[in-house]
Amino acid sequence: MSSSELQYIVEMSGQWLLPVPNTENGIPVSTRLQLLRDKAHAWFKVDIHSFETVLIKGVTQTRKNFVAGGHLYLWNAQEDTATIFPIFPKPSQQSIQRDWPPGALCSVPHSYNLDVFMDPAQNLIAVVYVADHETVYIRLGTLDGDDVHPQAAGERLFLSDNSYNSLETIRAKLKGFGRHIALWRRLDDDNWASLEEVWQLQIWDWQNSTTSNSILNGGVPYQSNTTIDFCFLGNNRLLVITDNLKLYSIEDMSQTPELLACFLMPVSLMLRCLLPTDDIGHSSQQVQQTMYTSDPTHRLLCLTASSPRTSFSSSQVFIISTRIFFHFDRMAAATPIPWKHWGPSNSRIFRHPYHFKIHISGNQVLQALPVGTRNSESMLHLMDFSPLAVTNRRGLGRVVEEPSTIDISDSTGRSGGSLTTSLPYVQVVLSDRKFNSADSELQDIWIDRDRIYMLTADVEREMFGGDPMNPLRPIDQIEVVDI
Repeated sequence: MSSSELQYIVEMSGQWLLPVPNTENGIPVSTRLQLLRDKAHAWFKVDIHSFETVLIKGVTQTRKNFVAGGHLYLWNAQEDTATIFPIFPKPSQQSIQRDWPPGALCSVPHSYNLDVFMDPAQNLIAVVYVADHETVYIRLGTLDGDDVHPQAAGERLFLSDNSYNSLETIRAKLKGFGRHIALWRRLDDDNWASLEEVWQLQIWDWQNSTTSNSILNGGVPYQSNTTIDFCFLGNNRLLVITDNLKLYSIEDMSQTPELLACFLMPVSLMLRCLLPTDDIGHSSQQVQQTMYTSDPTHRLLCLTASSPRTSFSSSQVFIISTRIFFHFDRMAAATPIPWKHWGPSNSRIFRHPYHFKIHISGNQVLQALPVGTRNSESMLHLMDFSPLAVTNRRGLGRVVEEPSTIDISDSTGRSGGSLTTSLPYVQVVLSDRKFNSADSELQDIWIDRDRIYMLTADVEREMFGGDPMNPLRPIDQIEVVDI
């Protein structure tokens, strides 16, 4: 093995990356090594004033929106519409522009949609809907057409647990990764004696079967502040998030997911999971255009927590390295792992005002944090948690290796004491650009390997439809900064 090959392997590992097969295209190892190092260094010297702007209406009115592969993906639950909008896609990226008018996402009579999942990496759109006010299905289609997805086992996925089908679905979350799709449902149980909120989580291998026996059920006491969320950690693991973190194996889809470990949180919290959009799928043409992808065993997981008493003043943010979910004692399924044994060295906790913005990509975190005594403005902060972040920063940024301690509160707003965490990172503050927080100028942010995207609301106003009774809405714009 040559010196360049050895350095390339070390650099890939140190940036928590994996090579994508058959993408080297005859490029010498030394050139690939230099490109990798230059890319890791590039975001430390971002010119936040050098950007392109694209105008788009109605982004802030949608329930779901995210950026991936140079496109903006929107779903408006209230109006039952969806949009894919290209944002200066690069020549190597396929450009898609789609608009689904009301009724187009699902054309089944007497039905209504609960949630929509779009996976640009696999050209997949999945719509969970209720037919005849009772039966729940998931429709599988393509983003760039109206056909059934060519890799799908069928047009629709069916629920398998009939004992829960008689209960009304109040709320639903639909997520996917690779060949897996999971649906979480909150169910209306008329049996108030149980004092529980019933929920069900079902996982499908959508490329091989339209039915599934991989089902989890649970309940939460009524008037409890516990929330339920979940996320995929690679192709064979699922993390279910309540006030603690339960890790399941989903390798065998013919049975109930196997509990691998329970990771206890320090206090009871209302947790919401945020995963980067580059975790959505990983086998498409878009991903194949690069020579590497992030390692699922070494990514970042972001959990945000708030309480009824603090949600309008501050949020608690947990940045957790996913390595802990792949390296633990196999006896953990029988004995929950206390926070002090796994949390402090594998995470960082931050406390921010409620209107902060955050997005993650691989091992990098982008935050918009308020500045000043009145939090009237905000600035962008970038953090790199990869092992080689210090080496690649080339003297730029601030190295944070010392532990940090913050006070936290539980889901009821009561003090939960102080917590110390020590996951190292490098931080860069883009202090030469400020956003007006008072007017909610900065609506959302995203980061990927190549760009930073900033959704801002223009101060101009525009009347929609010519109807004087319609409210005035802001003209949204997305600013794109190359890294």
